[in-house]
Amino acid sequence: MSYFTELGHQFIDGEWRAGSGSWDIIDFNPYNNEKLAAITVATVKEVDAAYEAAARAQTAWAETDPYERRRIFESAVRVIEENTAEFAEIITDELGGNRAKSVIELTSAIEHLRQAMVTTVPDESVSSPSPEPGRYNQVFRRPIGVVTVISPYNFPLATAMMSVAPALAMGNAVVLKPNQNSPVSGGGLVAKVLEDAGLPAGVLNVLVTDIAEIGDALIEHPVPKVISFSGSEEVGRHVAEIAARNLKRAVLQLSNNAAFLVLDDVRGERLDYAVRAAVSSRFVFQGQVCMAANRILVDRSIADEFTEKFVAAVRRLKVGDPRDPETHIGPLINSLHVEAMQNTVKQALAEGATALVHGASYGNFVEPTVLTGLPEDSPILRQEIFGPVALLATFDGEEDGIRMANDTPYGLTAAVHTPDLERGARVARRIGAGMVHVNSTTNLQDVTVMFGGDGRSGLGRLNGRHAIDLFSTEQWVSIRTDMPEVPL
Repeated sequence: MSYFTELGHQFIDGEWRAGSGSWDIIDFNPYNNEKLAAITVATVKEVDAAYEAAARAQTAWAETDPYERRRIFESAVRVIEENTAEFAEIITDELGGNRAKSVIELTSAIEHLRQAMVTTVPDESVSSPSPEPGRYNQVFRRPIGVVTVISPYNFPLATAMMSVAPALAMGNAVVLKPNQNSPVSGGGLVAKVLEDAGLPAGVLNVLVTDIAEIGDALIEHPVPKVISFSGSEEVGRHVAEIAARNLKRAVLQLSNNAAFLVLDDVRGERLDYAVRAAVSSRFVFQGQVCMAANRILVDRSIADEFTEKFVAAVRRLKVGDPRDPETHIGPLINSLHVEAMQNTVKQALAEGATALVHGASYGNFVEPTVLTGLPEDSPILRQEIFGPVALLATFDGEEDGIRMANDTPYGLTAAVHTPDLERGARVARRIGAGMVHVNSTTNLQDVTVMFGGDGRSGLGRLNGRHAIDLFSTEQWVSIRTDMPEVPL
């Protein structure tokens, strides 16, 4: 509880302070509804202060020796490693995920920090030959300036670090706005880790606020040059519109409707493994994951066996206290999400679906539900389901499976299971998603490889060289060695 008291504040110019708003964002534990923190919202006054601090600090930060910047990220890794138990409790209490999920998130944050160590030492300038004698060209990479990061509630620490770490590593300053449901895990904890690691004041600022208080001030402000947003498609469209109007770069990680495709040659032990991977893809963190498999698509020739084993595995999932190491399914983040899941199941049953498992709802809990038999024109098959509800459907042959997998406006992740690796790669290449995994779950990320989706799942890419391109700019410097004639 002391961590929530310590970190439940705004963090501006190296100071933990209260917002000047007239109301509080209340941070609740979704398992027992205990109040964890009351954080007075930031207003436009704090937005201006955060951006002023970031702009002022960024110049000196960009001029800091790259190896010194790298040492700060090394220290940040140690801060997390030395406080893993306490930090995992913060994430579990605030989000309702089990401890395994919290540790996965901390591990992911560490990997983003380690990758940032590489990014802090820039490539040398690139020389380019000139067609004109007496002139030579060099292209230099420079930080973009100030970056705004808006993070979601589901993996708030890891998702924030995905943008914050590389942006800082390249010499930018950052203003971070966490989701209202995760102000500490996605905001205060990020600030504490980097503050304890020695990050100079003002280089990172955290604003806990709401659009109802500040409107579009965070993204319209003239200081930030890049907006990195993770969240819903609806809000992402609005962010993109404001960013474009103000000529800012935007990278958007939005909604998804992943397909988990099981081909006809998956038998025996491979079928058992596919079942486990499908359960994990759908139900990790109660299905509140953008990469979660919404639709489990199985070839009709193996559908009966797969369905029997999948249903049995789902029934074995334990629902309860996320602090209990035996718990698989904790609460949803709040009652609004519970109501959304109830309405989704009710609509599916009204459309003719059959509930192979029909979990109960109580408090913030929704027990796992498995639905099958939805008509192909059902809108539920094309929307994101952000909770522990799985949709099972069958297809007839590879071509039909690919068609069904692509029958969605979203395209973040997908998975294909087959013992034939060439076949798996071929099918994966035909699925319209930014990331497709053969013989694995849909919930994969590698900090060295691009992360991003197609269609209505967002714009742009993060990680690796893509983060370098996003959070920096290039400058061409040409130098003449003589004094030639000029046109006028």
